[in-house]
Amino acid sequence: MTAKAPVRLMTVFGTRPEAIKVAPVLRGVAEAPLLHGITVVTGQHREMLRGVTDFFGIVPDHDLDIMRPGQSLSGIAARVLDGLDPLLDRERPDAVLVQGDTTTSTAAALAAFHRGVPVVHLEAGLRSGDMTSPFPEEANRVLTSRLATLHLAPTPGARDNLLREGIDPGAVVVTGNTVIDALVAATSTEVPLPDARLRAAAAGDGPMLLVTAHRRESWGAPMEAVGRALAHLVRTRPELTVVLPAHRNPVVRDAVLPGLVGMPNVVVTEPLPYAQFTHLLARSTVVLTDSGGVQEEAPSLGKPVLVMRDTTERPEAVSAGTVRLVGTDETVIVSEVSRLLDDADAYAAMANAVNPYGDGHATPRTLAAVLHHFGLAERLPDFGAVLR
Repeated sequence: MTAKAPVRLMTVFGTRPEAIKVAPVLRGVAEAPLLHGITVVTGQHREMLRGVTDFFGIVPDHDLDIMRPGQSLSGIAARVLDGLDPLLDRERPDAVLVQGDTTTSTAAALAAFHRGVPVVHLEAGLRSGDMTSPFPEEANRVLTSRLATLHLAPTPGARDNLLREGIDPGAVVVTGNTVIDALVAATSTEVPLPDARLRAAAAGDGPMLLVTAHRRESWGAPMEAVGRALAHLVRTRPELTVVLPAHRNPVVRDAVLPGLVGMPNVVVTEPLPYAQFTHLLARSTVVLTDSGGVQEEAPSLGKPVLVMRDTTERPEAVSAGTVRLVGTDETVIVSEVSRLLDDADAYAAMANAVNPYGDGHATPRTLAAVLHHFGLAERLPDFGAVLR
């Protein structure tokens, strides 16, 4: 009997969130005898990407190096298409795996589609129902679903979204979210905090509010309201430490930071390496964010999450009670953070809710689904979260 050649799986990613979620898969591919991995980074988040790839030991085979100062979303897409097409011709992968909803993922899926290469979509089926929020992610994920051959949905709800859109049920596998696999790996590793201010914040016994903000749809007045809310909280609650890894975009910094300058209970840092961030996440009391990934990570650590958005493509956590949508209204943000800090019952209800996003075993389900697509393995049972 002739042994079958390994499946050549090209994984393309370009941003920090993508890197975090593909890292466990890349590790699994490297250990799987029936898979041959080809790793491609686009460089959409150059500096922020390096911390993740270094931590997880990811050494890309190819770097498209697409970013240019002031580049538009269309420019990013065009450079991914232009850079990836000859690489697909040279490497001849059996499938291309993309993650989530970035411009990198959609452009890479389109490049593979143009070459007739099957697309595997990791974290498929998320939907907010509003093409403008989050922007451009909702459009990206919808477009990628139309191009994909194999859809790896993180939750049963994401699977149901795909089925409602007419996707073949046999092409959808519920894996759980690989971000939980990455989180388990990161928080089980000892990681020093080089910044003395962060070490002091982590060592303190008072409440800590961990904040991330960057969404394009919140630029301008909404982001300025977030800044005012944070300024109000730190002025009126001297016992509260606010830790804010500030997004590098000046639009975000100019809106959020002015009211926080010089406040002794505020620690503003550059974007943190992934492992450092997860350890601060574990130390935090409450998380205030507009990030999709943080919505998934924090509940695994028992942290209530207040999401500064009006809609979310991750409704499972809202239903489970681990996440609450608070928008960007200054008064609402202050009220909801205060409620969790002052009301032990309200805090416990969110902190103890079941995380619907994963069990730390999404990677083996992902690899089995890919191999099953090529007739080389059986699918593993789907992930199914039981909410209480």
